Amino acid sequence: ASASGRSAAAHTVFTRPGSSPFARWQGRLAHLHSLSFAAYAGRRALAKRAIDPTTIDVGILGTTIPQQGSFYGAPWLMAQLGAPLAPGPTISQACATGARIVQMAAAEVSSGMADVALAIAADRTSNGPQLYYPAPDGPGGTGSHENWVLDNFARDPQTQLSMVQTAENVAKRHGIDTARQNELVLRRYEQYGTATAHGNAFLQRFMDLPFDVPNASMRKVVSTLAGDEGIRATSAEGLARLRPVLEHGTVTHGGQTHPADGHAAILVTRAERARELSRDPNIAIRIAAFGQSRAEAAYMPEAPVPAAQAALRASGLKPQDMKAIKTHNPFVLNDIVLAKALEVDAMTLNNYGCSLVWGHPQAPTGLRAIIELIEELVLLGGGYGLFTGCAAGDTAMAVVLHVGDGSRA
Repeated sequence: ASASGRSAAAHTVFTRPGSSPFARWQGRLAHLHSLSFAAYAGRRALAKRAIDPTTIDVGILGTTIPQQGSFYGAPWLMAQLGAPLAPGPTISQACATGARIVQMAAAEVSSGMADVALAIAADRTSNGPQLYYPAPDGPGGTGSHENWVLDNFARDPQTQLSMVQTAENVAKRHGIDTARQNELVLRRYEQYGTATAHGNAFLQRFMDLPFDVPNASMRKVVSTLAGDEGIRATSAEGLARLRPVLEHGTVTHGGQTHPADGHAAILVTRAERARELSRDPNIAIRIAAFGQSRAEAAYMPEAPVPAAQAALRASGLKPQDMKAIKTHNPFVLNDIVLAKALEVDAMTLNNYGCSLVWGHPQAPTGLRAIIELIEELVLLGGGYGLFTGCAAGDTAMAVVLHVGDGSRA
């Protein structure tokens, strides 16, 4: 694997960041244009926090599934959000998009290109586009068709293999059987149960619940979500009855994530500006370092390891210095491999939840995990935390964060 990491210049992530609930695909968010919905919810969130949208200098949009008009990307979303003069790029790096847009927002601030940057990610896996590619030199001019979501889940154009096959390759290499995966799956659902306890107390730290779901025109509320939608009850007996997805394999539907819809956002700015904007200026969230990597072809679940190691090296810290570790785990075996490599207990990763449980809208997935990492560190009284997660193309991104005393930031 190849990997690189870089420490981050002094800037602070503004808290509290925000996320919508995630809804299993074809659920109650399936009718919404992902970018317009993110702008709709973003306007409401900023108003609730008494932040003028024109305060934002640049918007970094992460999205991986085309929506009508998404060619206009970040400038269109920012205009809908109430910041019509904010420029910015649109980024697509599969499941690593969330961490990548945080890195790009941090670069905007540390380079002096922006004072306040918004990293916002939105995707809808439901009702994914059906694309037709013309081929004038084909038989009768006939082109080819692609189901953007399902076809790309099923086949990497480089290796011709599905994502679940990359998981089986890693399971075989590391000797990870279904029973070991099921054991950790149960722990992950138990951890998510902590987030939903006491009326979704943890989720309400970064979600505005109950969450209003508008109609397609964003003009009328048609339902509300009390939290994430479509989380399935899971038991040891239920997991044991599931058969592997691939013949002679180990990965069942219980040991992998599910497609979902949703969005998440976070503001990045300088320390002094963060104190002005934050609901709690006594809390400072600093980005310490980023890491990125690419693993051997068709071994995607191994990629978070070198990315995490690169970020830790860049920060000058060790895994044991981390008070909390969060991952994007499309397969639970990702966490088994990572924990072994970092010499940490897999059972202690992903407190309060993870994408294995609450789903995978792609671009927002890693960003929500980063937001949850921040909130966990706040509850722990501060300290360092690590996020890492893989992405299509056997790549990964990682970030090391620090939560501390805002009065000293």
